[in-house]
Amino acid sequence: MNLDQIFESAQEAFLSFKNLPPAKKADFLDLIAETLEENRSAIVLMATKESNLPDGRINGELGRTTSQLKLFANIVREGSWVEATIDPADPERTPLPKADIRRMLVPLGPVVVFGASNFPLAFSTAGGDTASALAAGCPVIYKGHPAHPDTSKFVGQCISQAAQKSGLPSGVFTHVEGGVKMGQDLVKHPLAKAVGFTGSFHAGKSLFNIANDREEPIPVYAEMGSVNPIFAFAGRLESELVPLAENYVASLTLGVGQFCTNPGLIFVPSSLADGFANAVSTSVDKVSGAPMLHGGIAEAYDKSVNELELRSELNWIKSPQAKSELETHPAIARISVKDWLSDDVFQEEVFGAFGLMVVYDDSSELNAVSLKLKGQLTISLWGDGGELKAEQELISLLQEKCGRLLFTGVPTGVEVGYAMQHGGPFPSTTDSRSTSVGANAIKRFARPIAFQDMPSALLPKELQDENPLGLMRQVNGEWKK
Repeated sequence: MNLDQIFESAQEAFLSFKNLPPAKKADFLDLIAETLEENRSAIVLMATKESNLPDGRINGELGRTTSQLKLFANIVREGSWVEATIDPADPERTPLPKADIRRMLVPLGPVVVFGASNFPLAFSTAGGDTASALAAGCPVIYKGHPAHPDTSKFVGQCISQAAQKSGLPSGVFTHVEGGVKMGQDLVKHPLAKAVGFTGSFHAGKSLFNIANDREEPIPVYAEMGSVNPIFAFAGRLESELVPLAENYVASLTLGVGQFCTNPGLIFVPSSLADGFANAVSTSVDKVSGAPMLHGGIAEAYDKSVNELELRSELNWIKSPQAKSELETHPAIARISVKDWLSDDVFQEEVFGAFGLMVVYDDSSELNAVSLKLKGQLTISLWGDGGELKAEQELISLLQEKCGRLLFTGVPTGVEVGYAMQHGGPFPSTTDSRSTSVGANAIKRFARPIAFQDMPSALLPKELQDENPLGLMRQVNGEWKK
């Protein structure tokens, strides 16, 4: 099929899929999860071959993928995500009668989803964007990522198989392949109503611009990367120096640094900088080199690190090592806070196991850092109770720069749950009001509509007085069932 036929099929499917009872949508999502589990062995074999990722990582990622699908199935069954709100009529109100107004969220229409190179399952074909779009009632046109084409195609077949078993039209999910032009044409198509993307800043911003240049602009929910800074304070760092250094290195090198939440930036007080650097160096020595996902990512990592090697402001804690084919090694550099503030290049993401330690003399310097800092997915604070209490101004400033603020641990590890926020101010994402992980991801692909004085028999079940779906709703300002 050509693109027009694909989108026409998706639009036709949308007209029936959007009205499917919530329980049937949920059953469909559960069936996708079951189909993936039934094909676990084949999926793991394909994904490990194409991504250079080990069996354990792929098995875990597949579990995360099915968990996301089941989470959204539960959300759809429970139903309160539609935000059903009822303001009953009051015909006796003076000087004017009050109309009956009822509001809820409804699906947007066909959604274009782009897969991520670094997650062949959890952020790809049946990943969070696809799962949340289908849960909202939107058909998905999915563009497979060239880094893992066979895995993507096979998982797409599993979704289509589940759709067929559920009695849904084939247009509810379509897998397409192609290069940059295909991606651009998908976003430009007039029947596309939203875009989900995980990848580089350049690609995400390009799709965002294309979507806004359309005759009918559409939302692009693009996650485009982050350096996820850690702010370490002297009190806690001194008492836990070695464990914190080990935790930092483990997080930085997790997945060969190919996670969107790897902490590529850490601010350390000068009084402990040498000790922390030594502990980090010792910990890095225990980390073996490992292959990156594919040649393009490895080349981009080498290019970025080699350019940084030319900067005189940097002193290397661990210098870059020569690589063998796709294999790379962690590299960590050190810079003064003054030099870091002088050039934005020092807060650009290097996708891989590269870390930059910024040394500061006084915590007051960190306020200037917070003002200079670009939008992030996460920011972490390592301080004891007294230090955190004394840094309320800094904490307030940092809240403006991230989607998730951590007070213990490291940022790698994004829990799939109801409260998770995985999105942040630009340039980490194109819309800081959204999340690509967790329950609220479903709301990206829905819009509000209000019905005024609609005959009761025509109202959606979510808004009927009898509340046949048993939803928690806001009625005349009060939450009730």
